[in-house]
Amino acid sequence: MWCGRQRPPKKCGARTPGNLTLVSTPRRPDPPPFRTNEFAPVITATGLWAVAFLILLSRHHQLANHGHGWYVWVGLSGFLLGLWGLSLMLLRRRSLARLQSRSDSANSTDGDTTPRNSSVST
Repeated sequence: MWCGRQRPPKKCGARTPGNLTLVSTPRRPDPPPFRTNEFAPVITATGLWAVAFLILLSRHHQLANHGHGWYVWVGLSGFLLGLWGLSLMLLRRRSLARLQSRSDSANSTDGDTTPRNSSVST
């Protein structure tokens, strides 16, 4: 606990913990990466924003009469941001696949010095 602007040297009646001994235990190996389908919730949310936009658009005049006409644009913004997020996710997936294929091709060299895409046949 700190008193005002001073750092730990000054104690404000806080109880200090006793001596702690650190036990060095061997580190367990990291678990494999958890594979999920990140597209499912984003597509669902984007679809819900589209439905909300259409419903709000159909009620635009009633909402505008009560000073809530801007709700329509919130629905449209949510839908468009969801589409933008999906495009970023697709770009990420493509770049990860490209990096994976590059690392696979680098790891599977046959000791041959000829490039794989070479048009010169021997």
